[in-house]
Amino acid sequence: MTTSGTPQTITPQLRQWIVEQAQAGHRAEAVLQSMLDAGWDEEVAVQALESTLEAHLAQHAGALGLPPAVPVPEPLQQESALYLDAGDRQVHVVAAVTRPRIVVLGNLLSDDECDALIDAARPRLSRSLTVETRTGGEEINDDRTSRGMFFTQGESELVARIEARIARLVHWPVQNGEGLQVLHYPPGAEYKPHYDYFDPAEPGTPTILQRGGQRVATVVMYLSEPAQGGGTVFPDVPLEVAPKRGHAVFFSYERPHPSTRTLHGGAPVLAGEKWIATKWLREREFT
Repeated sequence: MTTSGTPQTITPQLRQWIVEQAQAGHRAEAVLQSMLDAGWDEEVAVQALESTLEAHLAQHAGALGLPPAVPVPEPLQQESALYLDAGDRQVHVVAAVTRPRIVVLGNLLSDDECDALIDAARPRLSRSLTVETRTGGEEINDDRTSRGMFFTQGESELVARIEARIARLVHWPVQNGEGLQVLHYPPGAEYKPHYDYFDPAEPGTPTILQRGGQRVATVVMYLSEPAQGGGTVFPDVPLEVAPKRGHAVFFSYERPHPSTRTLHGGAPVLAGEKWIATKWLREREFT
């Protein structure tokens, strides 16, 4: 694959080459770098890579043995929107990625709301658990070293207000959301890269799915700012979202499979402390 100073177009031959690289097991970042090394313009290369892989995945998902895709929440109903109507608040679009679908949101929470969530959560913190998909229960996981707690749906006026804001923002029923979780990360704490969906291969997953189906999207809200570190990292993109107080990062996953490229984690807090609130959205009403 080579290119020159002539105008660059996305040809069928280029798309076929990209598919062949993917089938050979090469990561998207390596394929992109090969295109850049061959002289492709970065914008053209990224567009070719994303559109080709997305089309190939949609066409061959069944043959590849992937779970079927399902509808997912979506905050951006208009292309290149700068502001979003969240009902009681205007939210800023800071950045957006198409695949995986990631939208960084500014001004989702006020300073007072951030403080109120921390104050309400602090007395109820305990060592954070992860879902134990072999049984459908919960367990302590060495990959997750934060402390946290859950609010129930609509537990207080503050929680209900934020849940309604998120539902309007991402166009998803409020009843399809899990209870809001608040997490505290002291210096050194982290959450190593993981997926938020429930692995269909695990025996405990059918039990978990009875409460509202699969998770289809995540909203991570930053309630405080560590002095250093603590960003939300997406290794497959790659991307790191800085933990700016009041901001949030939204991402969706249309099938419970690594092809969604939604591997993510909480980078270690290097100085100070980090507080976040997480909202997971399900396919159906969460009970």
